[in-house]
Amino acid sequence: MSPHDTAGPATGRDDTPRLAMRGIVKRFPGTLANDGAELVVRPGETHCLLGENGAGKSTLMKILAGSYRPDAGEILLDGEPVTLTSPQAGLAAGIAVIYQELDLVPDLTVAQNLLLGHAPSWGPVVRRGQRAELARAAVARVGGDFSVHTPVRDLPIAAQQLTAIARALTADARVIVMDEPSATLGESDLRTVFQVIRSLTAQGRSVIYISHRMDEVMEIGDRATVMRDGRSVAVRDLATTTADELVADMIGESRELVRTTDRPRPEGRPLLEIRSVRSPGLIDIAGIGVRAGEVVGLAGLGGAGRTTLLKALFGDTPATVSVALDGTDLRLNSPAAAVRAGLALVPESRKEQGLMPGLSVARNAAVTALGRPPWLFPRRLGRRLSAPVLTGLGVRSSSPDQLVGKLSGGNQQKVVLAKWITKGGVRALLLDEPTRGLDVGAKADLYRQVRHLADQGVAVLLASSELSELTANADRIWVLHEGRNVACFDPRTTDETTIAHTVITGATPTGATPPGAPS
Repeated sequence: MSPHDTAGPATGRDDTPRLAMRGIVKRFPGTLANDGAELVVRPGETHCLLGENGAGKSTLMKILAGSYRPDAGEILLDGEPVTLTSPQAGLAAGIAVIYQELDLVPDLTVAQNLLLGHAPSWGPVVRRGQRAELARAAVARVGGDFSVHTPVRDLPIAAQQLTAIARALTADARVIVMDEPSATLGESDLRTVFQVIRSLTAQGRSVIYISHRMDEVMEIGDRATVMRDGRSVAVRDLATTTADELVADMIGESRELVRTTDRPRPEGRPLLEIRSVRSPGLIDIAGIGVRAGEVVGLAGLGGAGRTTLLKALFGDTPATVSVALDGTDLRLNSPAAAVRAGLALVPESRKEQGLMPGLSVARNAAVTALGRPPWLFPRRLGRRLSAPVLTGLGVRSSSPDQLVGKLSGGNQQKVVLAKWITKGGVRALLLDEPTRGLDVGAKADLYRQVRHLADQGVAVLLASSELSELTANADRIWVLHEGRNVACFDPRTTDETTIAHTVITGATPTGATPPGAPS
């Protein structure tokens, strides 16, 4: 679908775009992340890049940064084609990306961070005085009032954000990408960043601003490109566009009514009662219950708090947690305590957190059941314990002794699930993006097994960025927005577009269950 541009031509300025990304295609195994994506940014404008999770924004920006090479398409800077083979090449071309997770070196000072790799020197000796002078000038240009000799880790988050912007200035960036800058900032700090953005564009620099918050977009942006399913579907002049029109562009007009499951709806009091989970500045969630045999979905944009909630419930991140299981209060101060209580977590990152890639399939699947390091129990014991479960899940491997790291993503995810089934005694299953990177067949297999566990009385809490998967597999869907649970929907009676609107805006429509109401 080609984008429709409601903005007229610029007047009184050169028509040559500062940045033009044309026909960008990027494929990953099983995924077409960018499908002919387009992005045109003018000199001196703040251009907002919008889209739901998985729309292709991050991939497009990583291509612009030089982190990924596109499979097709071209990039032009001030009308000249460029080939960006690495982040260093992107920076040399005048492109600076300020990620949500700031990539500053915390143990180095502000000055060292700002001029890392291009500090003034005399031979091998850094001219520290000149470096400090250049750093002070850059910090002053972004409105900072902190010492350039301060280690970055000792700065408040707002000052770290300004440091990242100042670093872009020391590199003389023509295009500055800001990825969700408000995610870690308070209102007053965000005002400072907005002042800096206006100053940068007044100098003729171009800013690409990525945000899910419509109020920010409408305040700071000049134009916006909306992405959906890897394509650029709309380009709008924000002076003549409403937030609702942008949301409609993001959601699309072809959403079907949600599919209903044919499973009987679980009744009775909740088995898992999440009374409150709080972590200052991250989440403040209360009043979520999951009945035995029920699958409750967690929907939300990136940074909404889904992963933080699940990790807090599993005792894997600092938080104040008030939770009961089958009427008994739990003290979830560590993953070991959560496992003893009957909770199981399938984490978002299976390779880093869910598996030991250098060990066999059988040993990975049996490790939780045996409760000791897998290299301390015989291979045949691991095989004997895990074989029925691995067979039931349909794990495909050359043998139980094959290294789990050599399996496909879908089979790896099944092994993560297998280790909890092999252990037994799971009362509540926490799933964080369980189908990320899986093909359609692997997704179907996994959800079939999840429903089987639910049919056996397990309470399932399922977090996913794929709203269509939640509507197809969950009995109820809670929407998290900016760290809070804002509404609960029945996917049997609510269309997906309505849920998606709440995911993006945080607004609770008529008919949704608000927090605190019986669920």
